Amino acid sequence: MTRKAVKGSVIADLLAKNPIQDYEALDFEFPDEHINEVDCEEEGPADVWEMYFDGAVNLSGNGIGAVLISPDEKHFPIAIKLRFDCTNNVVEYEACVMGLQATIEMKIRKLKVYGDSALIIYQVKGEWQTKDPKLIPYQNYLLELIKKFEEISFTHLSRDKNQFADALATLAVMA
Repeated sequence: MTRKAVKGSVIADLLAKNPIQDYEALDFEFPDEHINEVDCEEEGPADVWEMYFDGAVNLSGNGIGAVLISPDEKHFPIAIKLRFDCTNNVVEYEACVMGLQATIEMKIRKLKVYGDSALIIYQVKGEWQTKDPKLIPYQNYLLELIKKFEEISFTHLSRDKNQFADALATLAVMA
């Protein structure tokens, strides 16, 4: 007999020798079966999500990472290895775009975006001009994504405050 079969028979024997005395079958009667969904969406600061993004470029390749944080502090990490050569600024744009696309798919309407790329943050805010022809399509696409949000803000962070997204991007490169 295999080890798995022995474990299974031991558990079956244990359950057979120790039955539950006051066992009651589950009641599958649903008195409110006409109700499909209960919506208790709160409006206000409690429904604002956060997104941290970062990109990584090194000799092993390119990767992007983002962390989505729900209003109740649940973290949703995303890490993707890019299979094409690109500059550090392109990787940063890819990370921001990918994070925004994920939030749109999750139907998030209010978002605070944080990144350590001053270039992207200030270009999106309109404080800096985009001169690199490779970055102009990225910026235009990002501006189109931004229109899908009810409320969105962009904030520049120092690298030490963006370590989780940085670690995800580095992990994606190593994968």
